[in-house]
Amino acid sequence: MAMLSIDRPDLPESMTWEELEKLPEAIAAQIELWDGRVVWVRRGPGEHQTAMRRLTNEIERCARQGMSTDPQRCWRVNLETNVFFGQTGKSDFVTPDFLVHRCLPPGADVRATDTVLVGEVLSPSNTPSEIEAKKARYAGAGIPSYWEVELTQDLTGIAALRVYILEIGHAELPPGVRPLWRANYLLAGEWSPLSAAGVSFPYPFPIEIPWSSLAF
Repeated sequence: MAMLSIDRPDLPESMTWEELEKLPEAIAAQIELWDGRVVWVRRGPGEHQTAMRRLTNEIERCARQGMSTDPQRCWRVNLETNVFFGQTGKSDFVTPDFLVHRCLPPGADVRATDTVLVGEVLSPSNTPSEIEAKKARYAGAGIPSYWEVELTQDLTGIAALRVYILEIGHAELPPGVRPLWRANYLLAGEWSPLSAAGVSFPYPFPIEIPWSSLAF
């Protein structure tokens, strides 16, 4: 999630994947479809891309180490890859900044059911409602882990990194009260350069990332 980099053309509020494919790539690449509704993705400055690339490279390094000790597991780490909801169809998808999914045949679409980790690099321009809406989509799709990267206000580095894990059970609520979202993420880890030497988390494979590898 970052600042929009192009002018928005006049498009309908809803589209199909087939209609989206007919748009110029520079336009289509900045659109997500939420149940067919057109949602503009925010692209950002070079610092946003740098943070995303650094973190993706480090997660991939940890994935390779995990696979070397557990050959039965196979992970793919990627960035800016569409994740499609549902078992069929392509008119409902999001594009996380980075993600981890199970290995798939070459060229196969990545489905939410294949995905174990998604992440977003936030920018100061992102509103709380934007952040929560996308997080809710990931949770509703059953993706087990969501990572949130907060940049410093002056865009000179990463200020904090938070890891959320999908709640498995359901909390008891007072009579007549219903949750706004049908699934929820719980904060399971939070790190900053001032509070820890790096990021350390056990899921979906052991992840150990020193801050020095994320610096820019």
